[in-house]
Amino acid sequence: MLADAPEYIFDPKSKPTLPLVQVPLIEATEESVKGYGCLVDDPENFEIEITTWPAQGWRKIDAGTGNEAGHVEGIFHGNWEGDILKGKNEAVAGDYILGFSRDPKESSFTEQTCPREQVLLWHMNYHPDGGQLFYPLDNKPFVIPAALPGDDLKPEKVVAFWCDGSKGLYIHANIWHEGIFPVTDNQRFLDRQGKVHARVSCDIGEEFGVYLSVPLSLEKPES
Repeated sequence: MLADAPEYIFDPKSKPTLPLVQVPLIEATEESVKGYGCLVDDPENFEIEITTWPAQGWRKIDAGTGNEAGHVEGIFHGNWEGDILKGKNEAVAGDYILGFSRDPKESSFTEQTCPREQVLLWHMNYHPDGGQLFYPLDNKPFVIPAALPGDDLKPEKVVAFWCDGSKGLYIHANIWHEGIFPVTDNQRFLDRQGKVHARVSCDIGEEFGVYLSVPLSLEKPES
């Protein structure tokens, strides 16, 4: 039976060695992120979509109610520690191990033992209560994995968006995702999301017996 909630902080060596599934990396443009969300030029007045609370029976939720919880915001930190990518979300007081640059059993917290060309992703989640904005404060490239709504998540349904750091990325409610992957050692993002912070998780390694290999560099054809 799957755990009720994953452990986000753990000894990477406790994770098994698993096969890798390559995730396609797509440049984030207004067209490519359609259906997942949108790019954001200015976060100042950008409003987060809040999902109306679902009705429990045949009686409807009263109009104008059920979506009044609002949002929270704070700084999301993406920090590489050796071969381990860690995330810290001040908006919801969350600390996470997001992934690894190599087989977790060979990964080191204290030193970088291989080039950081990929993130081996073990987990994804979505928020049914509202959307989420990640806006870069350091204007550096970043990557975010995503998949369209539906609890029938499969590794082959996951893509990753490469963002150049000049705009933020907003994702709709119910979009599968993980925290931001910095291309450099450390990055900070403004995070704004629904205050209820409902979270539905998938431990990819446990469910599918693989890790998702998410590239960090976008290869463009030579001109």
